[in-house]
Amino acid sequence: MSVRKDSVEMGVTNQGFQDADGDASDSVSEAESVEKQESTGVKMDPDPDPEEKYNQMKPYAGMPKEVLLLYSSQARYRVPREILFWLTVCVTLALVAITITVIALSPQCMSWWQASPVYQVYPRSFKDSDGDGVGDLKGIMEKLDHFQYLNIKSVWISPFYRSPMKDFGYDVEDFREIDPLFGTMQDFDKLLAEMHDRGLKLIMDFIPNHTSDRHRWFNLSRIRDPHYEDYYVWVDCDPNGPKPNNWVSIFGNSSWTYDEVRGQCYLHQFLKEQPDLNFRNPNVVQDTIDTIHFWLKKGVDGFRMDAVKHILEAPHLRNEPQVDPNKPPELVTTEWDLHSDYTTSQVGLHDLLRQFRAALDTYSREPGKYRFMVMESYDYEEVEKTMRYYSTPLVRESDFPFNFYLLDLPYNASGVWAKHLVHLWMGNMPKGEWPNWVVGNHDRHRISSSAGPAYVRVINMLLLTLPGTPTTYYGEEIGMENINVTQSEIQDPAGKYNTSASRDPERSPMQWSSDMNAGFNSITNVTWLPVHPDYETVNVEVQKKDEGSVLSQYSFLSHLRESELALHRGWFCYVHADANVFSYLRELDGLDRAYLMVLNFGKESAITDLSYIPELPDQLTVQLSTNHVNNGKVYQKSQIKTEVGEGLVIQYSTSQRYNPNHPEECYISQKACYLPTVNILYKC
Repeated sequence: MSVRKDSVEMGVTNQGFQDADGDASDSVSEAESVEKQESTGVKMDPDPDPEEKYNQMKPYAGMPKEVLLLYSSQARYRVPREILFWLTVCVTLALVAITITVIALSPQCMSWWQASPVYQVYPRSFKDSDGDGVGDLKGIMEKLDHFQYLNIKSVWISPFYRSPMKDFGYDVEDFREIDPLFGTMQDFDKLLAEMHDRGLKLIMDFIPNHTSDRHRWFNLSRIRDPHYEDYYVWVDCDPNGPKPNNWVSIFGNSSWTYDEVRGQCYLHQFLKEQPDLNFRNPNVVQDTIDTIHFWLKKGVDGFRMDAVKHILEAPHLRNEPQVDPNKPPELVTTEWDLHSDYTTSQVGLHDLLRQFRAALDTYSREPGKYRFMVMESYDYEEVEKTMRYYSTPLVRESDFPFNFYLLDLPYNASGVWAKHLVHLWMGNMPKGEWPNWVVGNHDRHRISSSAGPAYVRVINMLLLTLPGTPTTYYGEEIGMENINVTQSEIQDPAGKYNTSASRDPERSPMQWSSDMNAGFNSITNVTWLPVHPDYETVNVEVQKKDEGSVLSQYSFLSHLRESELALHRGWFCYVHADANVFSYLRELDGLDRAYLMVLNFGKESAITDLSYIPELPDQLTVQLSTNHVNNGKVYQKSQIKTEVGEGLVIQYSTSQRYNPNHPEECYISQKACYLPTVNILYKC
């Protein structure tokens, strides 16, 4: 009996274990229980070693540290624990490595300005909400559903600043006020908020080159206010004598006008009511940047910078060389009579534009809040000048300059000409940059009038299947035509100088329905320009019900462009061009489907033979034709038939890629490959 008591005291009793009151009284009953269980072992070894006494027990809940440490050091407990530890470390490191690899190999995500077409709204003509015959901001808000139907996510609105309207808003009286004709600042704030709620982005027109002659800055400059004296380009001149030089306005005649208040001539590259700002004055630069900040703080998503090549002039003010040196100087009255060597694209211009870009970048740091900037510069055959507006790897400038070359499509109806205009941009664009395409705007005739109604669908198909960002002028999605404007109806200042130069025909009210005034103004029978007489058949409401309409096909292609990686960010490759047909394909490495476009811009039907292209399957099925009765047709690749103005979108499956074998015919902005097993894109 004494042996049992000793063994309990030495081998079992845990003097360090106490209950919540610090009492060890429970240890006695515990010891008695253990005594009964261990009695046989005690009898066999009357004087066991202390370590062996611990081994006589199994692990139990609440065991003391000494017992826990004893068992934890045994191999059957230690080895699994170490395996789990190192397994956890390896898995963690593997996950970190995979994450880093995915980030490193992932191509850059497309930004919002690359995701959908940009839609230009000319506010005077889009929708009138108050019955005065002029479109307004509330009218735009009423029609936001239209953008969503078209899968438009970026809306560019032409100027709505306070203005005397000598050039319909491009003569700005106050850059921080809304003209009452279009509404109030509260209307603008509501429009912007509603657009953002719907996932739409708002791009504003910004006019840095000039102001209105009613602008506060100009009036202070006229009276030689010390701060504003040099805000504009002033030169001594004789009011009755020759002008300071031979520079000519865009609208015709001299770029110089004498001001009686100041007693000097001021420069205006546009109307005399639009004096040019002096951007060699740092105060002008700062005030302009402050204005940009004003709108960015409100939440504007980007700017279209107007007429940027005119911002700076050569300070020496020399005469510009004449195109025809033998022409009498007094007959030099248009911009086409001079080489604009001293009034456009001057040294320092891009440094100035980069300051504007820097202002936008300060607001672009939040995810999804990127601020976009596009330049407007008509450089015609001097395409290299246009390309300088792109950013470089070291310096940020515009996201892209507008590409106006497709506006010349109607001048030569052929597939070869279409390819030439496309290649004019793709062949000169800096590597890795994003292209864009414009087929209409507020300064150029509508597609239906310039190219003809038969070509509207195929030109829209070209616009929406080329790589890059397409820009659509309001009404082109339904095939609106120019209106006829009599001399008494002319509103455009350019047309008042020269009736043949009027831009009114392409600015007629948007045709929404067959109702009064085409649904543009449903309150009164007043419109600022006449509505086109075909509005009862050419309007949004009618075309939504017709799956073969211009509108329905535009909407289909816009959604297809977004949903298909090959169209959105894949390779673009020339395939064929002749007197009628321009054909190209879009593909993405790793993706088992690609798209072939066959577009007939010619004056006769054509059969295109693409049998010499082994990468194409022998049979091709039409997914969409501009002549909807041909949807679903199957063609042999040696006999693809198209009518005049017909375009085909052909989707095909293939494991062969065209671009590796024809690198000189293919372009891509940001190369990426598709991995179907995990459904991801990666750099390749």
